[in-house]
Amino acid sequence: MEGLVNLVNGIIWSPALIYLCLGAGLFYSIMTRFVQVRLFGEMIKLLFTGKSSTDGISSFQALAVSLAGRVGMGNIAGVAAAIGFGGPGAVFWMWIVAFLGASTAYVESTLAQIYKEKDVVTGEYRGGPAYYFERALGQKWYGILFAIASILSCGMFLPGVQANGVISAFAQLMGEGTIMNVAGLEVGSMRLVGLAIILVVLGVIIFGGIKRIATFTEFAVPFMALGYIVLALIIMLSNFSLIPDVFGMIIGDAFTAQAGFGAAIGWGVKRGIYSNEAGQGTGPHAAAAAEVEHPSQQGLVQAFSVYVDTLLVCSATAFMILSTGMYNIQGTLPDGQFIVQNVAATTEINAPAFTQMAMESVYGTFGNAFIAIAVFFFAFTTILAYYYIAEVNVAYLTRFLGRNANKTGLFLVKVLIMAMVAYGGLNSAGYIWAIGDIGVGLMAWLNIVGILVIFIVARPTLTMLKDYEAQRKAGVARYSFDPAKFGIKNAPYWEERHLADQKRTNVDPLRK
Repeated sequence: MEGLVNLVNGIIWSPALIYLCLGAGLFYSIMTRFVQVRLFGEMIKLLFTGKSSTDGISSFQALAVSLAGRVGMGNIAGVAAAIGFGGPGAVFWMWIVAFLGASTAYVESTLAQIYKEKDVVTGEYRGGPAYYFERALGQKWYGILFAIASILSCGMFLPGVQANGVISAFAQLMGEGTIMNVAGLEVGSMRLVGLAIILVVLGVIIFGGIKRIATFTEFAVPFMALGYIVLALIIMLSNFSLIPDVFGMIIGDAFTAQAGFGAAIGWGVKRGIYSNEAGQGTGPHAAAAAEVEHPSQQGLVQAFSVYVDTLLVCSATAFMILSTGMYNIQGTLPDGQFIVQNVAATTEINAPAFTQMAMESVYGTFGNAFIAIAVFFFAFTTILAYYYIAEVNVAYLTRFLGRNANKTGLFLVKVLIMAMVAYGGLNSAGYIWAIGDIGVGLMAWLNIVGILVIFIVARPTLTMLKDYEAQRKAGVARYSFDPAKFGIKNAPYWEERHLADQKRTNVDPLRK
Protein backbone atom coordinates (compact mmCIF):
# COMPACT_ATOMS: atom_id res chain seq x y z
CA MET A 1 0.00 0.00 0.00
CA GLU A 2 2.78 2.44 0.89
CA GLY A 3 4.51 1.75 -2.42
CA LEU A 4 1.27 2.42 -4.32
CA VAL A 5 0.68 5.65 -2.40
CA ASN A 6 4.21 6.87 -3.20
CA LEU A 7 3.76 5.97 -6.88
CA VAL A 8 0.48 7.90 -7.19
CA ASN A 9 1.92 10.79 -5.20
CA GLY A 10 4.89 11.00 -7.57
CA ILE A 11 2.59 11.12 -10.60
CA ILE A 12 0.28 13.81 -9.19
CA TRP A 13 3.12 15.95 -7.84
CA SER A 14 5.12 15.94 -11.05
CA PRO A 15 6.96 19.16 -12.04
CA ALA A 16 3.89 19.98 -14.16
CA LEU A 17 1.74 20.66 -11.08
CA ILE A 18 4.48 22.65 -9.36
CA TYR A 19 4.89 24.99 -12.31
CA LEU A 20 1.12 25.11 -12.89
CA CYS A 21 0.68 26.48 -9.34
CA LEU A 22 3.42 29.08 -9.82
CA GLY A 23 2.30 29.94 -13.35
CA ALA A 24 -1.35 30.40 -12.38
CA GLY A 25 -0.37 32.68 -9.49
CA LEU A 26 1.86 34.78 -11.75
CA PHE A 27 -0.85 34.95 -14.43
CA TYR A 28 -3.53 36.16 -12.02
CA SER A 29 -1.12 38.60 -10.38
CA ILE A 30 -0.47 40.24 -13.75
CA MET A 31 -4.12 40.21 -14.86
CA THR A 32 -5.32 41.77 -11.58
CA ARG A 33 -2.42 44.23 -11.57
CA PHE A 34 -1.11 42.61 -8.37
CA VAL A 35 -4.30 43.06 -6.39
CA GLN A 36 -2.55 41.37 -3.45
CA VAL A 37 -0.35 44.47 -3.14
CA ARG A 38 -2.58 47.31 -4.39
CA LEU A 39 -5.52 46.57 -2.09
CA PHE A 40 -3.65 45.30 0.96
CA GLY A 41 -5.10 48.05 3.17
CA GLU A 42 -8.61 47.25 1.94
CA MET A 43 -8.09 43.59 2.91
CA ILE A 44 -7.47 44.53 6.54
CA LYS A 45 -10.40 46.96 6.59
CA LEU A 46 -12.80 44.31 5.28
CA LEU A 47 -11.95 41.90 8.09
CA PHE A 48 -14.00 43.90 10.55
CA THR A 49 -16.84 45.30 8.42
CA GLY A 50 -19.00 42.30 7.56
CA LYS A 51 -21.66 40.90 9.91
CA SER A 52 -23.07 37.42 10.25
CA SER A 53 -26.71 36.60 9.52
CA THR A 54 -29.06 33.68 10.06
CA ASP A 55 -27.89 32.29 6.71
CA GLY A 56 -24.20 33.24 6.63
CA ILE A 57 -21.16 34.02 8.72
CA SER A 58 -19.18 37.27 9.02
CA SER A 59 -16.08 38.07 6.96
CA PHE A 60 -13.91 37.56 10.03
CA GLN A 61 -15.55 34.22 10.78
CA ALA A 62 -15.04 33.17 7.15
CA LEU A 63 -11.39 34.19 7.51
CA ALA A 64 -11.15 32.14 10.71
CA VAL A 65 -12.72 29.06 9.08
CA SER A 66 -10.45 29.32 6.05
CA LEU A 67 -7.42 29.94 8.27
CA ALA A 68 -8.46 26.88 10.26
CA GLY A 69 -7.86 24.95 7.04
CA ARG A 70 -4.74 26.86 6.06
CA VAL A 71 -3.01 27.07 9.47
CA GLY A 72 -2.31 23.49 10.44
CA MET A 73 0.42 20.88 10.34
CA GLY A 74 1.77 22.47 7.17
CA ASN A 75 2.87 25.47 9.26
CA ILE A 76 4.72 23.46 11.89
CA ALA A 77 5.65 20.03 10.54
CA GLY A 78 5.31 21.03 6.87
CA VAL A 79 7.89 23.81 7.14
CA ALA A 80 10.21 21.44 9.00
CA ALA A 81 9.81 18.87 6.20
CA ALA A 82 10.43 21.51 3.51
CA ILE A 83 13.71 22.45 5.22
CA GLY A 84 14.62 18.84 6.00
CA PHE A 85 14.17 17.63 2.42
CA GLY A 86 14.65 20.78 0.33
CA GLY A 87 17.04 22.87 2.44
CA PRO A 88 16.54 26.42 3.75
CA GLY A 89 15.96 27.58 0.16
CA ALA A 90 12.58 25.81 0.20
CA VAL A 91 11.33 28.57 2.52
CA PHE A 92 12.00 31.13 -0.22
CA TRP A 93 9.79 29.18 -2.61
CA MET A 94 7.11 28.96 0.06
CA TRP A 95 7.16 32.77 0.15
CA ILE A 96 6.95 32.99 -3.64
CA VAL A 97 4.00 30.59 -3.85
CA ALA A 98 2.24 32.56 -1.09
CA PHE A 99 2.78 35.94 -2.75
CA LEU A 100 1.63 34.71 -6.15
CA GLY A 101 -1.00 32.41 -4.64
CA ALA A 102 -2.73 35.34 -2.91
CA SER A 103 -4.02 36.43 -6.33
CA THR A 104 -5.22 32.87 -7.02
CA ALA A 105 -7.00 32.87 -3.67
CA TYR A 106 -8.72 36.13 -4.64
CA VAL A 107 -9.96 34.62 -7.91
CA GLU A 108 -11.27 31.33 -6.53
CA SER A 109 -12.94 32.94 -3.51
CA THR A 110 -14.61 35.66 -5.59
CA LEU A 111 -15.97 32.94 -7.87
CA ALA A 112 -17.33 31.13 -4.83
CA GLN A 113 -19.20 34.28 -3.77
CA ILE A 114 -20.61 34.97 -7.24
CA TYR A 115 -22.05 31.50 -7.73
CA LYS A 116 -23.08 30.61 -4.17
CA GLU A 117 -26.60 29.51 -3.33
CA LYS A 118 -28.77 28.79 -0.31
CA ASP A 119 -28.87 25.19 0.81
CA VAL A 120 -32.35 23.80 0.12
CA VAL A 121 -32.20 21.81 3.36
CA THR A 122 -30.53 24.11 5.91
CA GLY A 123 -30.93 27.55 4.32
CA GLU A 124 -27.19 28.22 4.84
CA TYR A 125 -25.01 29.66 2.08
CA ARG A 126 -23.18 26.99 0.11
CA GLY A 127 -20.56 27.42 -2.57
CA GLY A 128 -17.14 26.41 -3.80
CA PRO A 129 -15.48 24.95 -6.89
CA ALA A 130 -18.19 22.36 -7.57
CA TYR A 131 -20.80 25.12 -7.66
CA TYR A 132 -18.86 27.55 -9.82
CA PHE A 133 -17.74 24.86 -12.26
CA GLU A 134 -21.38 23.91 -12.82
CA ARG A 135 -22.73 27.47 -13.00
CA ALA A 136 -19.90 29.36 -14.71
CA LEU A 137 -18.82 26.65 -17.15
CA GLY A 138 -22.13 24.85 -17.51
CA GLN A 139 -20.24 21.61 -16.91
CA LYS A 140 -22.11 19.78 -14.18
CA TRP A 141 -19.97 16.67 -14.66
CA TYR A 142 -16.86 18.67 -13.72
CA GLY A 143 -18.58 19.99 -10.62
CA ILE A 144 -19.52 16.45 -9.61
CA LEU A 145 -15.95 15.29 -10.26
CA PHE A 146 -14.53 18.00 -8.03
CA ALA A 147 -17.12 17.33 -5.32
CA ILE A 148 -16.18 13.65 -5.24
CA ALA A 149 -12.46 14.51 -5.22
CA SER A 150 -13.04 16.95 -2.34
CA ILE A 151 -14.93 14.41 -0.25
CA LEU A 152 -12.19 11.83 -0.81
CA SER A 153 -9.40 14.33 -0.13
CA CYS A 154 -10.89 16.13 2.88
CA GLY A 155 -12.73 13.11 4.25
CA MET A 156 -10.05 10.44 3.71
CA PHE A 157 -6.64 11.66 2.57
CA LEU A 158 -5.99 14.84 4.55
CA PRO A 159 -7.35 14.43 8.13
CA GLY A 160 -4.79 11.77 8.96
CA VAL A 161 -1.88 14.20 8.52
CA GLN A 162 -3.30 16.59 11.09
CA ALA A 163 -4.15 13.79 13.52
CA ASN A 164 -0.70 12.24 13.13
CA GLY A 165 0.96 15.56 13.97
CA VAL A 166 -1.18 16.05 17.06
CA ILE A 167 -0.49 12.55 18.34
CA SER A 168 3.26 12.84 17.62
CA ALA A 169 3.50 16.16 19.48
CA PHE A 170 1.47 14.75 22.37
CA ALA A 171 3.72 11.67 22.57
CA GLN A 172 6.90 13.76 22.47
CA LEU A 173 5.55 15.83 25.34
CA MET A 174 4.08 13.04 27.49
CA GLY A 175 6.15 10.07 26.36
CA GLU A 176 4.94 7.01 24.50
CA GLY A 177 3.67 5.19 27.57
CA THR A 178 3.13 1.45 27.58
CA ILE A 179 3.52 -0.12 24.14
CA MET A 180 0.37 -1.92 23.06
CA ASN A 181 -0.68 -3.89 20.00
CA VAL A 182 -3.67 -2.29 18.26
CA ALA A 183 -4.88 -3.87 15.00
CA GLY A 184 -1.36 -5.14 14.31
CA LEU A 185 0.30 -1.78 15.09
CA GLU A 186 2.67 -1.20 18.01
CA VAL A 187 1.23 1.91 19.66
CA GLY A 188 2.09 3.71 22.89
CA SER A 189 -0.71 4.09 25.42
CA MET A 190 -0.29 7.89 25.50
CA ARG A 191 -0.94 8.03 21.77
CA LEU A 192 -4.24 6.25 22.38
CA VAL A 193 -5.13 8.73 25.13
CA GLY A 194 -4.41 11.67 22.81
CA LEU A 195 -6.42 10.08 20.03
CA ALA A 196 -9.41 9.49 22.32
CA ILE A 197 -9.43 13.18 23.34
CA ILE A 198 -9.35 14.32 19.72
CA LEU A 199 -12.18 12.03 18.66
CA VAL A 200 -14.48 13.05 21.51
CA VAL A 201 -14.02 16.80 20.98
CA LEU A 202 -14.20 16.43 17.20
CA GLY A 203 -17.48 14.53 17.41
CA VAL A 204 -19.08 17.17 19.64
CA ILE A 205 -18.19 20.02 17.26
CA ILE A 206 -18.80 18.55 13.81
CA PHE A 207 -22.32 17.51 14.76
CA GLY A 208 -23.04 21.20 15.41
CA GLY A 209 -22.64 22.49 11.82
CA ILE A 210 -20.90 25.55 10.38
CA LYS A 211 -22.06 27.94 13.11
CA ARG A 212 -20.41 25.88 15.83
CA ILE A 213 -17.29 25.37 13.72
CA ALA A 214 -17.10 29.11 12.98
CA THR A 215 -17.56 30.02 16.65
CA PHE A 216 -14.80 27.65 17.76
CA THR A 217 -12.31 28.65 15.06
CA GLU A 218 -13.07 32.37 15.48
CA PHE A 219 -11.61 32.09 18.99
CA ALA A 220 -9.01 29.34 18.69
CA VAL A 221 -7.21 30.25 15.46
CA PRO A 222 -6.35 33.93 16.13
CA PHE A 223 -5.46 33.22 19.76
CA MET A 224 -3.03 30.38 19.00
CA ALA A 225 -1.58 31.98 15.87
CA LEU A 226 -0.84 35.21 17.77
CA GLY A 227 0.71 33.36 20.70
CA TYR A 228 2.80 31.24 18.35
CA ILE A 229 4.07 34.27 16.42
CA VAL A 230 4.89 36.18 19.64
CA LEU A 231 7.02 33.32 20.99
CA ALA A 232 8.72 32.99 17.61
CA LEU A 233 9.49 36.74 17.60
CA ILE A 234 11.06 36.40 21.05
CA ILE A 235 13.32 33.65 19.68
CA MET A 236 14.19 35.85 16.70
CA LEU A 237 15.00 38.79 19.00
CA SER A 238 17.13 36.59 21.25
CA ASN A 239 19.04 35.55 18.12
CA PHE A 240 18.85 39.01 16.54
CA SER A 241 22.42 38.91 15.25
CA LEU A 242 21.62 35.73 13.30
CA ILE A 243 18.64 37.16 11.37
CA PRO A 244 20.78 38.42 8.43
CA ASP A 245 22.46 35.00 8.29
CA VAL A 246 19.06 33.24 8.24
CA PHE A 247 17.86 35.47 5.40
CA GLY A 248 21.09 34.77 3.60
CA MET A 249 20.65 31.01 4.03
CA ILE A 250 17.07 31.10 2.74
CA ILE A 251 17.69 33.29 -0.30
CA GLY A 252 21.13 31.96 -1.17
CA ASP A 253 20.18 28.32 -0.79
CA ALA A 254 17.11 28.71 -3.02
CA PHE A 255 19.30 28.58 -6.13
CA THR A 256 22.34 26.52 -5.16
CA ALA A 257 23.11 23.10 -6.55
CA GLN A 258 24.10 21.90 -3.08
CA ALA A 259 20.56 22.18 -1.75
CA GLY A 260 19.23 20.84 -5.00
CA PHE A 261 17.51 23.48 -7.14
CA GLY A 262 14.69 21.11 -7.99
CA ALA A 263 14.34 19.91 -4.40
CA ALA A 264 14.11 23.45 -3.04
CA ILE A 265 11.43 24.46 -5.53
CA GLY A 266 9.57 21.15 -5.33
CA TRP A 267 9.40 20.99 -1.55
CA GLY A 268 8.82 24.72 -1.18
CA VAL A 269 5.87 24.72 -3.57
CA LYS A 270 4.46 21.41 -2.32
CA ARG A 271 4.56 22.39 1.33
CA GLY A 272 3.58 25.98 0.46
CA ILE A 273 0.41 24.81 -1.27
CA TYR A 274 -0.22 22.32 1.53
CA SER A 275 0.06 25.13 4.05
CA ASN A 276 -1.71 28.11 2.45
CA GLU A 277 -3.99 26.07 0.11
CA ALA A 278 -4.04 28.86 -2.51
CA GLY A 279 -5.42 27.30 -5.68
CA GLN A 280 -6.30 24.03 -3.97
CA GLY A 281 -9.99 24.91 -3.90
CA THR A 282 -10.52 24.58 -0.14
CA GLY A 283 -10.69 28.27 0.81
CA PRO A 284 -13.65 29.05 -1.49
CA HIS A 285 -15.99 26.89 0.62
CA ALA A 286 -15.62 29.19 3.64
CA ALA A 287 -15.60 32.26 1.38
CA ALA A 288 -19.01 31.34 -0.03
CA ALA A 289 -20.51 31.13 3.48
CA ALA A 290 -19.72 34.76 4.26
CA GLU A 291 -22.34 37.53 4.31
CA VAL A 292 -20.86 40.37 2.19
CA GLU A 293 -22.11 43.26 0.04
CA HIS A 294 -19.94 42.47 -2.99
CA PRO A 295 -18.24 39.22 -4.18
CA SER A 296 -14.79 40.84 -4.39
CA GLN A 297 -14.82 41.63 -0.69
CA GLN A 298 -14.49 38.01 0.35
CA GLY A 299 -11.93 37.42 -2.40
CA LEU A 300 -9.74 40.11 -0.83
CA VAL A 301 -10.22 38.70 2.67
CA GLN A 302 -9.15 35.24 1.51
CA ALA A 303 -6.11 36.68 -0.28
CA PHE A 304 -5.08 38.19 3.06
CA SER A 305 -5.45 34.80 4.76
CA VAL A 306 -2.67 33.42 2.54
CA TYR A 307 -0.34 36.12 3.87
CA VAL A 308 -1.24 35.30 7.46
CA ASP A 309 -0.62 31.62 6.90
CA THR A 310 2.70 31.67 5.06
CA LEU A 311 4.36 35.05 5.47
CA LEU A 312 3.60 35.12 9.22
CA VAL A 313 3.08 31.66 10.71
CA CYS A 314 5.26 29.63 8.31
CA SER A 315 8.02 32.25 8.42
CA ALA A 316 7.92 32.18 12.21
CA THR A 317 8.49 28.42 12.16
CA ALA A 318 11.31 28.69 9.62
CA PHE A 319 13.17 31.37 11.57
CA MET A 320 12.84 29.39 14.80
CA ILE A 321 14.27 26.24 13.23
CA LEU A 322 17.06 27.90 11.24
CA SER A 323 18.18 30.40 13.90
CA THR A 324 18.49 27.69 16.56
CA GLY A 325 20.06 25.18 14.17
CA MET A 326 17.59 22.46 15.16
CA TYR A 327 17.33 20.67 11.81
CA ASN A 328 18.86 18.14 9.45
CA ILE A 329 18.84 18.21 5.65
CA GLN A 330 18.29 14.80 4.11
CA GLY A 331 20.55 13.96 1.17
CA THR A 332 19.41 12.21 -1.99
CA LEU A 333 22.28 9.72 -2.10
CA PRO A 334 21.51 5.98 -1.81
CA ASP A 335 23.43 5.72 1.46
CA GLY A 336 21.07 8.25 3.03
CA GLN A 337 23.75 10.66 4.19
CA PHE A 338 22.70 14.06 5.48
CA ILE A 339 23.76 17.23 3.69
CA VAL A 340 23.48 18.94 7.07
CA GLN A 341 23.12 17.14 10.40
CA ASN A 342 22.65 19.26 13.51
CA VAL A 343 20.40 16.92 15.52
CA ALA A 344 20.09 13.17 15.96
CA ALA A 345 19.75 11.22 12.70
CA THR A 346 16.71 9.42 14.10
CA THR A 347 14.75 12.69 14.41
CA GLU A 348 11.69 12.38 12.21
CA ILE A 349 11.55 15.04 9.49
CA ASN A 350 7.85 14.71 8.59
CA ALA A 351 6.81 15.70 12.12
CA PRO A 352 6.79 18.71 14.48
CA ALA A 353 10.09 17.52 16.04
CA PHE A 354 12.39 20.24 14.60
CA THR A 355 9.97 22.94 15.73
CA GLN A 356 9.56 21.45 19.18
CA MET A 357 13.33 21.17 19.60
CA ALA A 358 13.77 24.80 18.48
CA MET A 359 11.21 26.00 21.02
CA GLU A 360 12.66 23.80 23.76
CA SER A 361 16.19 25.13 23.14
CA VAL A 362 14.97 28.59 24.18
CA TYR A 363 12.00 28.03 26.49
CA GLY A 364 12.86 24.65 27.96
CA THR A 365 9.98 22.29 28.72
CA PHE A 366 7.51 25.16 28.35
CA GLY A 367 8.46 25.50 24.68
CA ASN A 368 7.92 21.80 24.08
CA ALA A 369 4.55 21.94 25.82
CA PHE A 370 3.48 25.07 23.95
CA ILE A 371 4.25 23.52 20.57
CA ALA A 372 2.24 20.45 21.54
CA ILE A 373 -0.70 22.70 22.44
CA ALA A 374 -0.26 24.80 19.27
CA VAL A 375 -0.11 21.67 17.14
CA PHE A 376 -3.32 20.45 18.75
CA PHE A 377 -5.25 23.67 18.04
CA PHE A 378 -3.78 24.24 14.57
CA ALA A 379 -4.30 20.67 13.47
CA PHE A 380 -7.65 20.22 15.18
CA THR A 381 -9.15 23.33 13.61
CA THR A 382 -7.84 22.14 10.24
CA ILE A 383 -9.69 18.86 10.69
CA LEU A 384 -12.85 20.89 11.37
CA ALA A 385 -12.28 22.85 8.17
CA TYR A 386 -11.80 19.60 6.24
CA TYR A 387 -15.08 18.31 7.59
CA TYR A 388 -16.88 21.49 6.58
CA ILE A 389 -15.48 21.24 3.04
CA ALA A 390 -16.62 17.63 2.79
CA GLU A 391 -20.02 18.66 4.17
CA VAL A 392 -20.47 21.36 1.50
CA ASN A 393 -19.66 18.91 -1.27
CA VAL A 394 -22.02 16.30 0.12
CA ALA A 395 -24.68 19.01 0.14
CA TYR A 396 -23.83 19.77 -3.50
CA LEU A 397 -24.24 16.14 -4.55
CA THR A 398 -27.47 15.60 -2.58
CA ARG A 399 -29.13 19.02 -2.87
CA PHE A 400 -31.92 17.77 -5.11
CA LEU A 401 -32.29 14.32 -3.52
CA GLY A 402 -34.12 15.42 -0.37
CA ARG A 403 -33.38 15.81 3.33
CA ASN A 404 -32.89 12.09 4.01
CA ALA A 405 -30.18 11.75 1.36
CA ASN A 406 -28.45 14.82 2.76
CA LYS A 407 -28.58 13.55 6.34
CA THR A 408 -27.31 10.12 5.33
CA GLY A 409 -24.44 11.60 3.34
CA LEU A 410 -23.39 13.91 6.15
CA PHE A 411 -23.54 11.13 8.73
CA LEU A 412 -21.32 8.93 6.57
CA VAL A 413 -18.80 11.75 6.14
CA LYS A 414 -18.70 12.32 9.91
CA VAL A 415 -17.99 8.63 10.49
CA LEU A 416 -15.42 8.56 7.67
CA ILE A 417 -13.46 11.56 8.88
CA MET A 418 -13.34 10.28 12.46
CA ALA A 419 -12.16 6.87 11.21
CA MET A 420 -9.39 8.51 9.14
CA VAL A 421 -8.34 10.62 12.13
CA ALA A 422 -7.89 7.39 14.08
CA TYR A 423 -6.06 5.73 11.17
CA GLY A 424 -3.73 8.69 10.62
CA GLY A 425 -3.00 9.11 14.31
CA LEU A 426 -1.71 5.55 14.64
CA ASN A 427 0.34 5.15 11.42
CA SER A 428 3.81 6.37 10.47
CA ALA A 429 4.16 10.04 9.57
CA GLY A 430 5.89 9.63 6.19
CA TYR A 431 3.17 7.33 4.86
CA ILE A 432 0.38 9.60 6.10
CA TRP A 433 1.96 12.73 4.61
CA ALA A 434 2.21 10.99 1.23
CA ILE A 435 -1.53 10.22 1.39
CA GLY A 436 -2.22 13.84 2.29
CA ASP A 437 -0.15 15.07 -0.65
CA ILE A 438 -2.36 13.04 -2.99
CA GLY A 439 -5.42 14.86 -1.65
CA VAL A 440 -3.82 18.30 -2.03
CA GLY A 441 -2.55 17.57 -5.54
CA LEU A 442 -5.80 16.03 -6.75
CA MET A 443 -7.86 19.07 -5.74
CA ALA A 444 -5.24 21.52 -7.00
CA TRP A 445 -5.14 19.97 -10.48
CA LEU A 446 -8.91 20.09 -10.86
CA ASN A 447 -9.38 23.55 -9.37
CA ILE A 448 -6.54 25.44 -11.07
CA VAL A 449 -7.35 24.02 -14.51
CA GLY A 450 -11.03 24.81 -13.95
CA ILE A 451 -10.59 28.43 -12.84
CA LEU A 452 -8.19 29.08 -15.74
CA VAL A 453 -10.85 27.85 -18.16
CA ILE A 454 -13.47 30.06 -16.47
CA PHE A 455 -11.15 33.05 -16.81
CA ILE A 456 -10.59 32.36 -20.50
CA VAL A 457 -14.33 31.91 -21.18
CA ALA A 458 -15.84 34.76 -19.13
CA ARG A 459 -13.37 36.62 -16.84
CA PRO A 460 -16.00 37.26 -14.13
CA THR A 461 -13.44 37.84 -11.37
CA LEU A 462 -11.62 40.55 -13.33
CA THR A 463 -14.97 42.24 -14.04
CA MET A 464 -15.85 42.06 -10.33
CA LEU A 465 -12.56 43.63 -9.34
CA LYS A 466 -13.03 46.57 -11.72
CA ASP A 467 -16.61 47.06 -10.50
CA TYR A 468 -15.57 46.95 -6.85
CA GLU A 469 -12.73 49.41 -7.37
CA ALA A 470 -15.08 51.76 -9.28
CA GLN A 471 -17.59 51.73 -6.40
CA ARG A 472 -14.79 52.18 -3.91
CA LYS A 473 -13.46 55.17 -5.83
CA ALA A 474 -16.97 56.66 -5.99
CA GLY A 475 -17.23 56.35 -2.19
CA VAL A 476 -20.57 54.50 -2.15
CA ALA A 477 -22.26 54.10 1.22
CA ARG A 478 -23.21 50.50 0.44
CA TYR A 479 -21.68 48.27 -2.20
CA SER A 480 -23.96 46.43 -4.62
CA PHE A 481 -23.67 43.82 -7.34
CA ASP A 482 -26.03 43.22 -10.24
CA PRO A 483 -24.92 40.09 -12.16
CA ALA A 484 -27.16 40.92 -15.15
CA LYS A 485 -25.30 44.21 -15.63
CA PHE A 486 -22.14 42.26 -16.43
CA GLY A 487 -23.78 39.45 -18.37
CA ILE A 488 -23.20 36.96 -15.55
CA LYS A 489 -25.79 34.19 -15.52
CA ASN A 490 -26.59 31.41 -13.03
CA ALA A 491 -25.86 33.56 -9.96
CA PRO A 492 -29.20 32.97 -8.13
CA TYR A 493 -28.26 34.45 -4.75
CA TRP A 494 -27.09 37.77 -6.16
CA GLU A 495 -29.95 37.95 -8.67
CA GLU A 496 -32.48 37.62 -5.84
CA ARG A 497 -30.57 40.05 -3.64
CA HIS A 498 -30.44 42.68 -6.38
CA LEU A 499 -34.19 42.39 -6.94
CA ALA A 500 -34.80 42.77 -3.19
CA ASP A 501 -32.57 45.87 -3.12
CA GLN A 502 -34.51 47.39 -6.02
CA LYS A 503 -37.81 46.81 -4.23
CA ARG A 504 -36.51 48.49 -1.07
CA THR A 505 -35.23 51.42 -3.12
CA ASN A 506 -38.62 51.85 -4.81
CA VAL A 507 -40.37 51.86 -1.44
CA ASP A 508 -37.92 54.45 -0.06
CA PRO A 509 -36.90 56.82 -2.88
CA LEU A 510 -34.53 58.70 -0.52
CA ARG A 511 -32.46 55.55 0.05
CA LYS A 512 -29.03 55.78 -1.56
